[in-house]
Amino acid sequence: MYIGSTTSRGLHHLIWEVVDNSIDEAMAGFADTINVQLLPEGGVRVSDNGRGIPVEQHKQTKKSALETVMTTLHAGGKFGGKSYKVSGGLHGVGVSVVNALSVKMESQICRDGKLYRQEYNYGKPMTAVEVAGKCSTNGTTQTFYADEEIFKEIKFDWKKILDHLRQQAYLTKGVRITVHDDREEPDGKTYEFYFESGISSYVKFLNKSEDTIHDTLFYTQREAEDVNVEIALQYTNDLEPRELSFANNIHTIDGGTHLTGFRSALTRVLNDYAKQNNYIKATDDNISGDDAREGLTAVISVKIPQPQFEGQTKGKLGNVEARTAVDAVMSQAFKEFLEQNPQDAKSIVAKVILAQKARKAAKAARETVIRRGVLEGLSLPGKLADCTSRKPEESEIFLVEGDSAGGSAKQGRDRRFQAILPLRGKILNVEKARLDRALSSQEIKALIIAMGAAIAEEFDITKLRYHRIVIMTDADVDGAHIRTLLLTLFYRYFKPVIEGGYLYIAQPPLYSVSRGKELHYAFSDAERDELVEDILSRLGKGTKGKAALAAAVAEAETVAEQGETESEDSEAIKVKGVNIQRYKGLGEMNPLQLWETTMNPENRMLKQVDITDAEDADKMFDVLMGNDVAPRKKFIQVHAKSVQNLDI
Repeated sequence: MYIGSTTSRGLHHLIWEVVDNSIDEAMAGFADTINVQLLPEGGVRVSDNGRGIPVEQHKQTKKSALETVMTTLHAGGKFGGKSYKVSGGLHGVGVSVVNALSVKMESQICRDGKLYRQEYNYGKPMTAVEVAGKCSTNGTTQTFYADEEIFKEIKFDWKKILDHLRQQAYLTKGVRITVHDDREEPDGKTYEFYFESGISSYVKFLNKSEDTIHDTLFYTQREAEDVNVEIALQYTNDLEPRELSFANNIHTIDGGTHLTGFRSALTRVLNDYAKQNNYIKATDDNISGDDAREGLTAVISVKIPQPQFEGQTKGKLGNVEARTAVDAVMSQAFKEFLEQNPQDAKSIVAKVILAQKARKAAKAARETVIRRGVLEGLSLPGKLADCTSRKPEESEIFLVEGDSAGGSAKQGRDRRFQAILPLRGKILNVEKARLDRALSSQEIKALIIAMGAAIAEEFDITKLRYHRIVIMTDADVDGAHIRTLLLTLFYRYFKPVIEGGYLYIAQPPLYSVSRGKELHYAFSDAERDELVEDILSRLGKGTKGKAALAAAVAEAETVAEQGETESEDSEAIKVKGVNIQRYKGLGEMNPLQLWETTMNPENRMLKQVDITDAEDADKMFDVLMGNDVAPRKKFIQVHAKSVQNLDI
């Protein structure tokens, strides 16, 4: 209930809960150093130089305050209303829940020159609070070992921890957060985060590979209605906005009232400034919220005494006063920024007016596509081989690369529930093009009409004609490129399809392995080798067969590298007694093979596409598909050695 799940997400939430207590001390001005240490055997240690948890007797429980905090729900200082003006904790149960979900936990408190200690098993104290030595400074150290009977796997992700703690350091300026990895096989050793400029540094970090359109970064920190409001923003030449909102250092991934207040103020101030300075006429259409946010990178952080979150995972802020406070602060500060920086203001207004023109062009193009689709036969393009079912929940559409594979798929499918839409060539890269240009692509128009749910902000998931949309491309470089282009299109303009779990990637086999009438399909080199070895062992060629297979594979790879032959036999791996065929593409399979291996629900393998972290996904599409070459080059250099079966 309190950590979200017992998966990796919940496991890491244990660290966040303990770190949140240290962050609360830092936000209150009592700590400036936090250390996080990953220990061997799955342990985690978090320490800070704050005041230290009190150890004297608690008035209500008659036990030590430390034991009360560690073992009793809702006993944290944040529920007393005195310890912290603002806090990241919503339930006040964080450390006690971590304790309950740990096989072993130990608290060490430095306070008033003494070192206090208490140990717990499964949330129950094993000892009384005892004096274990002397201390020269104050602080708290918590060490826990998560319960392996609760969590599916005790495996902490180094990158996930770094990303979260880096974010916390940006949001708590002037606080030094150090992370150590002391496991036997660490992915990294030590990282230290310290940002004097706080969220201004965060915006610069987010824009480090972007082409920004103004030099002066907007930043303000003011208080209104007892809410501390901090905002930083900068515009880039990107087409997508990147807005990160936080309440008491908690990432509100679903936004909330503070984000609403920011957006309304941003749009209103830009409209007022543009009209007052004659960039647009008083009679012209207003700049819309989408226009105002195109290419925007913004971080909005509020500190609020009693946050009201919607949902158990704190994903959306609900406080009405947060909207009013952010709106007031943003309106005044951003108006001053535009007036004091006229060149930057001119660049920003030019950007949003261009976005407005593009939006109008895209709207006209979108209406043309949809209207034409309706007029041309209930929105179905001619190249679509539709299914007979009209129930979306049982219907699926395959987006197939090329006419050849499309022909095989049309013949091999079950026409009752399977539709086929062949796509010719590589579709437009929408990461580099506005929507109006994307809508000029015949392939994209055919896809929009086939799905029947419009596109972009007009997309209506309830009108989607298929609840399984399957990308089916060849297992080579071109196929991977087409697949990436389609994923980019869906992520940017049909994101509800991914969020609803309706987008899949087909997994066609790489090899067929046969002997006589015996036929098997392999989806990897390892699976191929396993099948071949099984056949050879039944033929009594165990050890010799393995050696022959290794030699044959090596010879085939050498032939492919040297490009010595263009014949289709170059894709065959010859082992005496076994026929191994490497499929170059879907078009090489006859309809029956394509049905059996890739389309038959009884046998096929599909990968469901999801967005585990929208921020990371957004950044990755920018890197792989954006205009800037340098980040893409770096990505290739970093990951080149981990690539297998590279088809050049």
